[in-house]
Amino acid sequence: MNIPFPNLAPVTPEIIMAVAASIILIFDLILKDKSPLALLTICVAGATLYFIPSSLGETFGGMFISDSYSMYFKLIFMVNLILTVLISLKYIQRQKAEYGEYYSLLLFATTGMMIMASSGDLIVLYLGLELMALSTYILAGIKRHDIKSNEAAIKYFLLGAFSSSLLLYGISLIYGLTTTTDIAKIAAYLKQTGTSTPLLMSMILIAVSFSFKIAAAPFHMWAPDVYEGAPTSITAFMSVGPKAAGFAVIGRVFYGAFQSVQADWTGILIGIAILTMAVGNIIALSQTNIKRMLAYSSIAHAGYALLGVIAGTQAGLHAMMTYLMIYAFMNIGAFAIVILLDKGEEIKDYNGLAKSRPAVAALMLVFMFSLTGIPPTAGFIGKFNIFMALINAGYAWLAVIAVIFSSISAYYYLRIVMNMYMKDMEEEAVINPSPSLGLAIGITVLMVFAIGIMPSIVIG
Repeated sequence: MNIPFPNLAPVTPEIIMAVAASIILIFDLILKDKSPLALLTICVAGATLYFIPSSLGETFGGMFISDSYSMYFKLIFMVNLILTVLISLKYIQRQKAEYGEYYSLLLFATTGMMIMASSGDLIVLYLGLELMALSTYILAGIKRHDIKSNEAAIKYFLLGAFSSSLLLYGISLIYGLTTTTDIAKIAAYLKQTGTSTPLLMSMILIAVSFSFKIAAAPFHMWAPDVYEGAPTSITAFMSVGPKAAGFAVIGRVFYGAFQSVQADWTGILIGIAILTMAVGNIIALSQTNIKRMLAYSSIAHAGYALLGVIAGTQAGLHAMMTYLMIYAFMNIGAFAIVILLDKGEEIKDYNGLAKSRPAVAALMLVFMFSLTGIPPTAGFIGKFNIFMALINAGYAWLAVIAVIFSSISAYYYLRIVMNMYMKDMEEEAVINPSPSLGLAIGITVLMVFAIGIMPSIVIG
């Protein structure tokens, strides 16, 4: 029997990433200095970026789709990977976690995200999700002798396994209803049959599972403890990559498979988005640890991005994608400053920073302003696009609620600024600069201002 060989051009970037991750594991046995592995990881990410535009097409019978939608998300994943490696180089040495598998796991996790973004079938989606999840579980606990890191990994693993089981149950229900796991075929079936009780149950289970991946309330309980316990570089990686991958599959499934029953899932997502913005912004007010504060901030930002999906229009989807790209730069930039400071995990550590380290304080101010959404930073552009998409879709009341919660967020972001510029220094801040960390901070600051002044860089 003549079995046709599949066209591998659309999956070329994923092959490059997976092969490189395996090679790095082998090199780890040879090299004592892990810096070359970090450089190799950045080169692989660059090579992958080169091949992404030429990988358009479908393969494996439509189960894997490389299109402009997945390409945009893959760009976010590459930005996240490169910036994470840059901020990791000296940091993991200080944390005594310089293992070769660190970079290999970053590549495997990113490969899983890329597969998720290109999935045209629910089974492929699940495979990509598990590759990403298993890698990030290990990365969260990479500081083997740190009890907080171990606790973060265990909590993340247990709750992640639970959310995966919900996703599998939702997929089994949709398969029993439609006899297929192909997203396009599911959409065609539901267009003819409409809503049913098993379908609603399936949508709820899938929405709950995806809500866990993006840390949306009330399925966010893992995020604060995991963000605080994991190495700061991995916290930065997890706050952007898995979140963006979760939104990529939300767009695929809800705009693809469930497009014809949009009225049913919109109500579910509206409730989740409002609760997410409320929980993230209100609980962040009382945090004293900056990583926990940024964890709740990340939860709130998931709520804002979810508003773009709720709009149910192409403009809303584009606004969500743009928001995630902007969020990658401003959030990783904030975590890079936390890494730069020798003792920078408690909010009180920033008291009087402007007096001892004015340049570092100014950089942190830029990222806090952007996360708040103050012009001319990129954060303003992200929120403006989301709110305009909502208003144009007829959800002006929801945009008003989002603006109210966004104004609440100004308190805890600007509290950091107030501490830096208006409080007395308890002890002089010690910084741990490195060329790679400086490069990462430079890139993020430049992009925060460039996107804020020229939004066309990421829009369209």
